[in-house]
Amino acid sequence: MSNLLETSRDAYGMTLVEIGQVNKNVVVLDADLSPSTRTILFAEKFPERFFDVGVAEANLISMAAGFALAGKIAFASTFSVFGVEKGLNQFKQSVAYPNLNVKLVVSHGGISPGGDGVSHFCIEDIAIMRALPNVTVVVPADAVETRVATRAIAEYRGPVFMRLCRPKPPLVYEEGYRYAGKELTFQLGKSITLKEGDDVTILATGLLVAETLKAASDLAKEGIDAGVINIHTIKPLDQEAILTAARKSGAVVTAEEHSILGGLGGAVAELLVENEPVPMERVGIRDTFCESGGWQELFAKYGLTSPDIVKKVREVMKRRR
Repeated sequence: MSNLLETSRDAYGMTLVEIGQVNKNVVVLDADLSPSTRTILFAEKFPERFFDVGVAEANLISMAAGFALAGKIAFASTFSVFGVEKGLNQFKQSVAYPNLNVKLVVSHGGISPGGDGVSHFCIEDIAIMRALPNVTVVVPADAVETRVATRAIAEYRGPVFMRLCRPKPPLVYEEGYRYAGKELTFQLGKSITLKEGDDVTILATGLLVAETLKAASDLAKEGIDAGVINIHTIKPLDQEAILTAARKSGAVVTAEEHSILGGLGGAVAELLVENEPVPMERVGIRDTFCESGGWQELFAKYGLTSPDIVKKVREVMKRRR
């Protein structure tokens, strides 16, 4: 796999170009961050269909809504903290409420922007977007999944929020969207089971999928059979797969680069308490603001590493029926 596909941002930019070559209705907008979001690749190839609105995130969303009303497939990109928190009212009123075909694809989600500073962190974006009616919420695990996810949301008609990360994470999938030699199918609202497990189920999203696979390997050495499911779509949630796994294993751990309030952990807790109450633990950022620093050091400090997942599995196993 080429170096350009090592980050989800690069995978997104390259896939936009591929889609744009086939579908002339695709337009791309950015808010003065196209080199970082990698929409610059689309801008270089199709300058007549690229629009940089400057540092004006509200206008970014409103213009994307206008393009959607004109029959275009509008991709709008910026950093998560800016697109979600500065463009929220416009996204709610002008995109989600009228159910328009706008794709808000953000980079620099969570705390992995690291050295960019705390002003660029966004640990509440999934919770905010999940609460909006009509909005599909997607968080790919790596660059390979970003490619297939970008194609899927381009084909899907309706509002989508897709969150990408800044660093180069370990690749979970093989080129062509394969895992352990098996070809997979990406479908919005459907999870991917990476490992079956009888003792506990770990549900992960984004950068924490790779950490979860490491944790499952370490747990196996202790005789704990942990299942791993990649929840790439937070909304709509794959309720059937989660409930089936919860009944089978009797214990659940969620893992995400997001606040434990309202993200994947919140969505799963809501589902389980109403349908299959089993012991559950959440790996994520506690109710706190985070410091600036290298993303791997931040992951260690705020409990987002494979040892932290192992610790939560041990805790939930003590409560398992």
